[in-house]
Amino acid sequence: MDSISLPVVAPTFERLKRNGVWLHTLAGILILAHAISHFRSENAHTLYFWCLLIISLDIFLLVIAGRDLLRQLPRVNLFFRLVEIVFFLGIGILMIIEGNELTGIVHFLLSIGYGYLFYCEKALRQTETLSFHHTGITIPALPESRFLYWTHVNKVSAHYDGIHIHTAEQQDLRFDLRRKLEFYEMERINDFCRHYLGKS
Repeated sequence: MDSISLPVVAPTFERLKRNGVWLHTLAGILILAHAISHFRSENAHTLYFWCLLIISLDIFLLVIAGRDLLRQLPRVNLFFRLVEIVFFLGIGILMIIEGNELTGIVHFLLSIGYGYLFYCEKALRQTETLSFHHTGITIPALPESRFLYWTHVNKVSAHYDGIHIHTAEQQDLRFDLRRKLEFYEMERINDFCRHYLGKS
């Protein structure tokens, strides 16, 4: 039996895709707020202010006009996430140099948080897949796919529109399929289950 890979809708991936737009908005608001506060300070650097203003406006434009673009072109999303990380890191360094340690630490933490988000978003693919192998099942998860050995699986319920996996840790994993299963695919999944679990 060869491995089987099925395109699925993974709930954690879908949540991350939906919330990514709001996280860009939050980053734009924070960068814009820093630009305005920097402009009001006595030793304001004009070039720095305009850089902050332009990047925050770019982020807002991307969120408003290119909401679907972020989902369709993951590299554009990753580029803007990287820009946000660099700006939060830069603002954090600048705040610490100017003696605002608390604000600097908050921006460092934002940079770390957005860095982790960048790492997770790199794992996003156009199509998440659930794969059955001879040694176990690969399921889509964040930040990396998770592998379940057959010994960690109690039961697999295959339906034409979804797959339910019941693990030995009493987890119930449900995945909706992006397309309905063909009869031969259902049979192959049942063959895997009969062979490795001793039941269909």
